[in-house]
Amino acid sequence: MPRVVQVGRACSSVLRRRHTLCGRPQDLPVFLTVHAASLLQTWFRCWVMCMALYFGVGAAWTYYAYFAFGDKLFKLGEIPTRLDIWEQIKVSFRGMPLYAMLPTITEYCVEQGWTLAYARVADVGLARYLLYFVLYMMSVEFFVYWQHRILHMGVGYSWLHVIHHKYNKGDQMSPFAGLAFHPLDGIMQALPYAWTLFYVPMHFLTHEMLLFFTSIWTTNIHDNLHAKIAPVMGAGYHTIHHVLYNYNYGHYFTFVDRLFGTLITPEELEARRSAERAAADAKAQ
Repeated sequence: MPRVVQVGRACSSVLRRRHTLCGRPQDLPVFLTVHAASLLQTWFRCWVMCMALYFGVGAAWTYYAYFAFGDKLFKLGEIPTRLDIWEQIKVSFRGMPLYAMLPTITEYCVEQGWTLAYARVADVGLARYLLYFVLYMMSVEFFVYWQHRILHMGVGYSWLHVIHHKYNKGDQMSPFAGLAFHPLDGIMQALPYAWTLFYVPMHFLTHEMLLFFTSIWTTNIHDNLHAKIAPVMGAGYHTIHHVLYNYNYGHYFTFVDRLFGTLITPEELEARRSAERAAADAKAQ
């Protein structure tokens, strides 16, 4: 039996414990009592975790960015209003029950042995763990970029993504804007974390930690504070995305935007604007 299949089945055995999907009609009550209860429990856990991360990290980030160090980090008028922040919280809160469905369904697929996820690093060894991690993240980066870019096309934008792009100025975005999406929009951008499990072996706990880390990362990239940490796509890059729309679609890194010609660095944008101002001044003279 191939090693990956063995590892995937081992993971499903560890996670599934006593639950097995039955295909016979008489087993429907078993599914409803055992599997449905397990799914509901998993969903509730993910929902609570999502809320705890969103409100905990968002509140801490907001306090330090706006109250503790706001006078040092922002100019007058650059801090978002309470009304903007409250609107972002409401949109995010409405979406969180649906956001929690993705890790719930993913975990169920892993329990059933349908993915290549594995339970222990020892199952594959440290070297292959690191190799699979890199391959997994490359797939996630590539497909998050394209999911995001598709959401800027046609009905993807007009029906879904436009809700998030209400916050298109630096003084409108806040750490609480990070999950302020239409629920389907947020799920679409997270889907690569789930579907990559079906063709790249991945340590399951690492997968779950990465999935929930995105809620921390998205808090960071909406705080409008630029740090020069290229090739990491920080808040400076994402602010440009909100202002110019058609650039900087990437997730954690800049390489996919660079590959497809949609990257603008904060320094490049500032140089472009300086050149435009100089040209306008020269024309006015």
